[in-house]
Amino acid sequence: MTIAAVIITKDEEQNIADCLASVRWADELIVVDAESRDRTVELAKGYTAKVFVRAWPGYGPQKNFGIDQAESDWILVVDADERVTDELRQEIHALLAAGPPADIGGYEIPRRNYFYGKWIQGGGLYPDHQLRLFRRTSGRYDDARLHENFVLQGRRERLRAPFIHHSMPTVHHHIRKMMRYTTLGADEKLKRVTHINGWTIATHHIGTILKTLFTRGGYRDGVHGLVVAMFAGLHTFVKYAKAWERLNANRER
Repeated sequence: MTIAAVIITKDEEQNIADCLASVRWADELIVVDAESRDRTVELAKGYTAKVFVRAWPGYGPQKNFGIDQAESDWILVVDADERVTDELRQEIHALLAAGPPADIGGYEIPRRNYFYGKWIQGGGLYPDHQLRLFRRTSGRYDDARLHENFVLQGRRERLRAPFIHHSMPTVHHHIRKMMRYTTLGADEKLKRVTHINGWTIATHHIGTILKTLFTRGGYRDGVHGLVVAMFAGLHTFVKYAKAWERLNANRER
């Protein structure tokens, strides 16, 4: 059975070479770039001829486009800031060589998320299973603006070997990423709610911090875990605040 690695990118010159190097064993490498302004496309073409540049339609549609360019039996979706470990490569090779059961549509893969150079094992960030390996014909991504889902046809199982995910290399990177994701999160929130007040914002903000730090064991990661928990709470606060602001603006029109 053959496999294609699909990566979507936007201004990822710091990550794309290492990412593609970690999946160069795949039968196909497919990069879909959202009109990067840096050297992402140039670097990607050093690894594969299948580099497609197109306007950004959203996470799900962009990944679906990449899947549509593949000819392989199986798809492995990898983010630019992720790396496939040797253990994961070996597990996937063994799996496909043996032939997965016919009713299996896809496999979830655990991720080791690194924040500020440290693998964060608490706070609900590990094992962080992601459905990333699936038959090319087993489904499609939805069009959610944030946290898109792959709608799988067939049964799913889990692999043991992980991705390495350099999620937040620095605090500065975390702040920039948070501002973009909270806007998308507010958009998704407004699809489900029509009223947000101060109590809603405060309780979700504080609740996220406490849940990340204590319920999900973030305290076990020391200062790193504390910073991650505070950022999680701030992310929730900003997302709800943006949604609240937009609701108020709509009422005043």
